[in-house]
Amino acid sequence: MLNPSSGIKGLHVNESETISAPPMPVSQGHLASVQTGLNFVNTLDLWPTPHDHLDTPEAALDWLVDNDLLHKEARAELLHRYEDSPGAGRAMLGRLRRVREAMRSVLEAQAGRQRPDPTDLAEINRALRTHYVYELVEGPDGVSLGHRHQGDPVDGAAARLAESIARQLIQGAAARLKVCENPQCRWVFKDTSPTGQRKWCSMRSCGNRAKVARHRARQKAQPQTSPSPESPLPL
Repeated sequence: MLNPSSGIKGLHVNESETISAPPMPVSQGHLASVQTGLNFVNTLDLWPTPHDHLDTPEAALDWLVDNDLLHKEARAELLHRYEDSPGAGRAMLGRLRRVREAMRSVLEAQAGRQRPDPTDLAEINRALRTHYVYELVEGPDGVSLGHRHQGDPVDGAAARLAESIARQLIQGAAARLKVCENPQCRWVFKDTSPTGQRKWCSMRSCGNRAKVARHRARQKAQPQTSPSPESPLPL
């Protein structure tokens, strides 16, 4: 069992690594927020039957573009490359899905206060080792923080997604990363409630369903009363 506030040991992220960036607004850095990282994990719906929103290389690239993790120009270039080499597209999709699966597994282990599988940590660490460099660039009001890819841009996007979760796990926010307790959902989410006691990804959907289910269960458990046969009939 793990202390929920202790974080995950074994993730190779530290403050001195080049992938770190200061907590400031970034106009060109394509940083992944923790919510984007969680949304990435949730692109695989588990219920009622598994449905993968990243079901093709094109769908995966579109998701990365929509979440500001990939330039449109890079998407067009990659799609052209995958048309000539479909195997390269399938390989990219496989790498992206493996990172996503490892992220979910580590989050589920943390939520259950269990030790993560070493193979999942290894997969995340492989993604984290992808190089991308931050640098100051000229901006409209002086300078801003930009980035420079080194290697495959999709692998760079996967690194930023993995990093968004890894930093939460090691910086004292691990207990806030949870798995929805609705067995028909199981989305991962960040608990932003004041008490940190939230159980569902959304109170309006899964939370409300749980309340309705509890109410019906209480009604079903109550004994049914019927008029006594000896009771006088109303006049």
